[in-house]
Amino acid sequence: MILYRTCWWIVAAILKVYWRVSYEGREHVPRDEPFVLAPVHRSFLDFAVVSGVTKRRLCYMAKDSIFKLGVFRPFLYALGAFPVKRDVADREAMRRVMAVIERGEPVVMFPEGTRRSGPVVESLHEGPAYVAAKAGVPIVPVGIGGSERAMAKGRRIPRPVRIHVVVGPPIRPPAPVEGQRTPRRAVRELTGQVEHEVQRLFDQAQSTVGAS
Repeated sequence: MILYRTCWWIVAAILKVYWRVSYEGREHVPRDEPFVLAPVHRSFLDFAVVSGVTKRRLCYMAKDSIFKLGVFRPFLYALGAFPVKRDVADREAMRRVMAVIERGEPVVMFPEGTRRSGPVVESLHEGPAYVAAKAGVPIVPVGIGGSERAMAKGRRIPRPVRIHVVVGPPIRPPAPVEGQRTPRRAVRELTGQVEHEVQRLFDQAQSTVGAS
C-alpha cells in the first residue's frame, strides 16, 4: 500500500500538470464496498487516468505479456495488477477477480476488452457484468474524453491535450440467489445497461474537452 499510495500521488501530479485531467462525478464511487469500475478504453493512458476517480486502491486486469518483463513484475503486483490471457476463457484470471471482490476491493475491467478507436462504444464483453452479477456488487461506468487524442493506439509520444473523466451512478445488478447459477439473461441485460451508460458518459466527457 505504501508503494501504491506513493505512485498514486506521482501519477496524479503528472496527469494534472501535463494533461490538465479533471474529474466529474467522483461522488458516485462507493466508499466502503467492492465494485467493478467499467471505463471506456481509447488509450494506454486510461489505466493511469482512472486511478484518479478514487483514493482507494484499484486492482487491474492486465495483459499477461506485460508480466514477462521480470524486473517490473513485483511492481505490477504491488500496484494491484494481475495477468489475464486475451481471447481465451481465462478461469484463473476470473478467480483472481472474484478474490479481489471478496476481500472488499474494487477492480477495473474495461468492458470493451481492448483499446478501441472512435466515438462509438460497442461489442462489449460480458465479463464485467458477469462478475458484478455473480458477486452482487455494483458496476461504476466511466467516460474518458480526450485520452485518444492524447495518446491513441500506436502513438509513442503523448500529446499534452486536456482529458476529462465523467463517473456515472453505480449500476446495481439483481441480487444473486444463493445456490443458483448467474442467469445469462441477467448478464446480457446488465451488459446492455453498461454499454448505454458508458456511451452516454463518453459523449459527455468528449463534449467537455471539445468545448475547451
